[in-house]
Amino acid sequence: MSNRVVFMGSPDFSLSTLRLLAQHYQVVGVVTQPDRASGRGRELKAPPVKLLAQELNIPIIQPEKLRNPEAMQQLQAWAPDLIVVAAFGQILKKDVLELPKYGCINVHASLLPRWRGAAPINAAVLAGDEETGVTIMKMDVGLDTGPMLAMKSIRIKPDDTAGSLFDVLATLGADLLIETLPAYMDGKLSPQPQPEEGATYAPMLKKEDGLLDYNQPAVDLARRVRAMNPWPGAWFEWNGAPLKVHKAHVGQGKAEAGKRLVEQNQPAVGTGSGILILDEVQPPGKKPMNGKSFLAGARNWLE
Repeated sequence: MSNRVVFMGSPDFSLSTLRLLAQHYQVVGVVTQPDRASGRGRELKAPPVKLLAQELNIPIIQPEKLRNPEAMQQLQAWAPDLIVVAAFGQILKKDVLELPKYGCINVHASLLPRWRGAAPINAAVLAGDEETGVTIMKMDVGLDTGPMLAMKSIRIKPDDTAGSLFDVLATLGADLLIETLPAYMDGKLSPQPQPEEGATYAPMLKKEDGLLDYNQPAVDLARRVRAMNPWPGAWFEWNGAPLKVHKAHVGQGKAEAGKRLVEQNQPAVGTGSGILILDEVQPPGKKPMNGKSFLAGARNWLE
């Protein structure tokens, strides 16, 4: 418990790591993103890590940028032996990376070097990867390019969404970190460079990434529905408004791309190859509903 640790993270993915870290080490401070306006009322909402840090009585700072002088002064005052990062959302500069004796260790939700970047879980589902996992790495000035300490993989099941994998990988990453740190800080585990081949990049998602382009094959669209669940969510325009698609699968047969159908008592749409059956949808202003319930109220679905 003698090593002083600072934790940097913001979303739900970070919570398992912070909670477990606080059970095993002296977490002297937490750095997280500023509160952001959210929802229709645009009220300020705290990042999940802030709420957990308050519950654990750990001091918090929320700099817009880590390079702010006040943020650096606080980091130096905390005098960390180690900084642990999990989905923080900011790039760490050289002066931060070099501050702790043991450097900065990142919990990344992919099998590096595949899917460096902000949205690795979504990217793995969208690409049809058969497996994903977590990597514990020592950070350098690049984007997820640092040498690796440990890695653990899991299979991606056919019905996995980004959301379901998110929960599994958050726990897996926290456990692997706690398993890895003692040997690393004792000098018994050395970081190994990432392979040069196989590097891919997963950029931050935008709302438009959820748009279903029915000129694409149904198998790709079904993966996009899973990859964009829960955020930004898959959708397409119907009746002049976005119709969200929470669950879908590839059906038998074929139809013209974009043509609306009814298959297996469910709404369906023709694609560039095959048809996509919409199992669960959400019209604007309504709750999610199964396809059969949607059809009961969507009298003009086939028009």
